[in-house]
Amino acid sequence: MGDLSNAILWGFAILAVKHTIADYFLQTAYQFRHKGIYGHPGGILHSVLHIALTPSVFLVLPPASVMMAVAILAGEYVIHYHLDWTKEQLIKRYDLTQTDPWFWHLFGLDQLGHSLTYVAIIAILIS
Repeated sequence: MGDLSNAILWGFAILAVKHTIADYFLQTAYQFRHKGIYGHPGGILHSVLHIALTPSVFLVLPPASVMMAVAILAGEYVIHYHLDWTKEQLIKRYDLTQTDPWFWHLFGLDQLGHSLTYVAIIAILIS
């Protein structure tokens, strides 16, 4: 496997670990409870934690410029925030709980959206 292939695989691994840390180790009840309130500091903080950890991927896939790095972080922030907010809005609108299949469908779609964001980040970094 070539150097680029290795860097891409390491990049995905880094972003997966980053996501796990931000969503499952650093996310507090305050952040979790307020992600569905648009503009609430809890949801903002949660998305900021995500983008604070994202530059770790730059160790294996350095951006072409500082502007590219800033654009990646800004894009991830906007997408992450709105994916979480939308999921929470739908859960509330349809009064879903963990016993409802659609709760888990939305949870899975949310995680898929985050993963596809990482695909886009890697694609931008290797272009």
